[in-house]
Amino acid sequence: MRYIMTIFWAFALGQVVGYLGSSLSGQTYDFALTTIFSLIVGLLIIVLGHVATPKEQKV
Repeated sequence: MRYIMTIFWAFALGQVVGYLGSSLSGQTYDFALTTIFSLIVGLLIIVLGHVATPKEQKV
């Protein structure tokens, strides 16, 4: 469930950042490009969470 929520929030916040960034820079807003980029960032966050979490070692 946490992976779905991570992807959802990456999508939603990515759209907000993409829209504001395009408005502030005077460019046109591209929904498809912003969606692809925000989902890639969301997947990278999930992978980073797996890599950064230390695993318990059995003694």
